[in-house]
Amino acid sequence: MTIKIGIVGYGNLGRGVELALNKCEDMELKAVFTRRDPQSLKIASDKAQVVGIDEAAAWQDKIDVMILCGGSYSDLPQQTPQFAEMFNVVDSFDTHAKVPEHFAAVDKAAKNSAHVGIISVGWDPGLFSLARAYANAVLPDGQDYTFWGRGISQGHSDAIRRVPGVKDAKQYTVPVEDALQAVRSGQNPNLTTRQKHTRECFVVLEDGANAAEVERAIKTMPNYFADYDTTVNFISEEELKEKHGKMPHGGMVIRSGKTDGENNHVVEFNLKLDSNPQFTGSVLCAYARAAYRLQKEGATGARTVFDVAPSYLSPKSGDELRRTLL
Repeated sequence: MTIKIGIVGYGNLGRGVELALNKCEDMELKAVFTRRDPQSLKIASDKAQVVGIDEAAAWQDKIDVMILCGGSYSDLPQQTPQFAEMFNVVDSFDTHAKVPEHFAAVDKAAKNSAHVGIISVGWDPGLFSLARAYANAVLPDGQDYTFWGRGISQGHSDAIRRVPGVKDAKQYTVPVEDALQAVRSGQNPNLTTRQKHTRECFVVLEDGANAAEVERAIKTMPNYFADYDTTVNFISEEELKEKHGKMPHGGMVIRSGKTDGENNHVVEFNLKLDSNPQFTGSVLCAYARAAYRLQKEGATGARTVFDVAPSYLSPKSGDELRRTLL
């Protein structure tokens, strides 16, 4: 049976989901829901419709799972509970500190409507969360380390673009190689924020902007750059588009732990992504499959990646998984 999918939001992530669905033979995109004028939005899929987001309720019998591609700051806290009242939903909510309250809101809405809502799906939170959970369970006497990059941070890039005098910008999060090697060698170092990552900024200035003032504003920005060694590079708009037009990212989850006084073990999960939104879209599609299967079994309420068995993610049957991957 084909799983009918809807996408809410058609930015980088929405387009990534649309692309990923082309690789999923058991799924079909039925509609993209947008706050923009539907007539103005051109999507890649020929068979799917573009619909105003206010018309979503009329699609309850036409869509099995709605994949929500809005932002975690203002979109998903409202949209995910709202859509969970009407559909099975999957989102990529990534504000780690607010996951418990987001889970509670989605759980209440999804249980009221007998739907399933899987939240915080992606690679961090998401696959990195699973890596941390598995490694913690296997090596209880140990320490966790998470490194991000080298890759573009969309949130930090947006923060730079809000600085007066900045026309455009991209920011790369970069692991500190010495810290990474110390962790991989089993030294179990205690690392500060500054010791783990540096930040590289590539900035296009507005005409007449003061470069020194812009650099000072970036490097002293609390919560984003003040706690890191930050490099600011001023470049042309053409160079930014040519050399920094893609959206690579990735990182490592590492746990180093002991099983006795002598033997240390290092577990590492590593991702290197040419396109952050395309990969995240692929993860969302796998968990949309899981949401559909869970609801068919009678499940309701919210779930995270911790609550979903791996077999629910795969299009393969249990017998195929045991024969080919076990």
